[in-house]
Amino acid sequence: QLQASGGGLVQAGGSLRLSCAASGRDSDRASMGWFRQSPGKEREFVAAIRRRGSTTSTHYSNSVKGRFTMSRDGAKSTVYLQMNSLKPEDTASYYCAAQTGNPILSSIFREDTYPYWGQGTQVTVSS
Repeated sequence: QLQASGGGLVQAGGSLRLSCAASGRDSDRASMGWFRQSPGKEREFVAAIRRRGSTTSTHYSNSVKGRFTMSRDGAKSTVYLQMNSLKPEDTASYYCAAQTGNPILSSIFREDTYPYWGQGTQVTVSS
């Protein structure tokens, strides 16, 4: 089970931090992702922490690289998405997702490889 929070209304250039708390079996070993969806658009990949064995790697879409930072608190089974220098085009519903196993790199960018999803949290950036 995934519980996302932290969305809100912010002015362009501002910051927000999203949280996603995971619970359940293997939640501490899952690969986690953030996706977002704007009205009339398809859901798109934002960021992910891939866990493969004992190693982890973090990946970002080009549109958020350098502005967003995804992190994980293993003790709390929670992932965060720190969003800085927000732009109006970042306005969307943001969803966290999880997948277990040892995913190949290409799979973490695809929403259809994530069986577990949280509810969306709305981020609105005003110009």
